[in-house]
Amino acid sequence: MLPGPQRIVCLTEETTEWLYRLGQEARIVGISGYTVRPRRARDEKPKVSAFLSAKIDKILALRPDCVFGFSDLQADIAAALIRAGVQVMVFNQRSVEEVFSMLYQVAAMVGCAEEGLAQIAQMRHRLAQIDAAARALQATGKRRPRVFFEEWDEPHISAIRWVSELIGIAGGDDVFPELAREPMGKQRIIAEGATIVARQPDIIIGSWCGKHFRAEKVAARPGWQDVPAVKNHQLFEVKSADILQPGPAALTDGVEQMHRIVTQWMKQHG
Repeated sequence: MLPGPQRIVCLTEETTEWLYRLGQEARIVGISGYTVRPRRARDEKPKVSAFLSAKIDKILALRPDCVFGFSDLQADIAAALIRAGVQVMVFNQRSVEEVFSMLYQVAAMVGCAEEGLAQIAQMRHRLAQIDAAARALQATGKRRPRVFFEEWDEPHISAIRWVSELIGIAGGDDVFPELAREPMGKQRIIAEGATIVARQPDIIIGSWCGKHFRAEKVAARPGWQDVPAVKNHQLFEVKSADILQPGPAALTDGVEQMHRIVTQWMKQHG
C-alpha cells in the first residue's frame, strides 16, 4: 500500500481529476457535486459538497483521513472539519505555476511523486509547444489577437490569473491583464460594458460558470456592434469545467481549445 491518506474527500474537481490521472481514485471516498471530470467519478463516488457549502455530517460519516479543498472561499467548510478533528489541506492556486505546485504536492502526499512529476513534465512540454507555435506565427508577421475572456455575464467578470496566463501561452493577449491578478470574482467585475468595448477585443471567449454561453446574447449587447469580435463572428465558448478549475483540465483541454481559436484567427489576420 502506498503511503499517505487512504480515505480522501475532494471538495473541488481538480484534485479528483488529478487523483484519477495518478491511478489513485480508490482513495477518494467523496467528491463535489459539480464534478464532471472524469465523468465516471460521478457514478462511482458520493457527492458531499457544492462549492461554498458541504454536508459536514456526510463527510464525517465517510471517515476521511484527509480533505482537499480550494481557496479562502472554502474556509468555513475547512474550519468546521478541522474542529471535528479532520485533517484538511486547502490549496489556493491562482497561477499556472501555482497549479503545477498543487499537482506535485498532491502527488507526493499519495506516494506518487515520480508519476506526478512525469505527468507534469508532459504538460509543461505541451504548453511550451503551444507557446512556440504561437510565436512562430507571430514571427511570420501575424498579429496576436486581443482576447476578452468572460467568466460571467451579469455582471461582466473577466479572466482569473491562470486563465489569463493560458491565453498568453495560447497566443493571445488578455485585454484586462490588470484584473487577472485579483483573486476574487467580485474584484474582476467590469461594471460598464463600454469599458470592454473600448478594449476592442478581436476574440471573445465565454465560460459562464454553471450555464451555457450565448454568443447571440453577447452580440446583441447595446454598443457592441463595432467590437471586432462581434463584427467578425469571433465569439466562442470554452466550458467552465475545462478552463475554470485550476488543475489538469485547464492545463490540457482548456488551453488546447483556446490555442485552436487563437491560431485560426492568427492565420486569417495579418
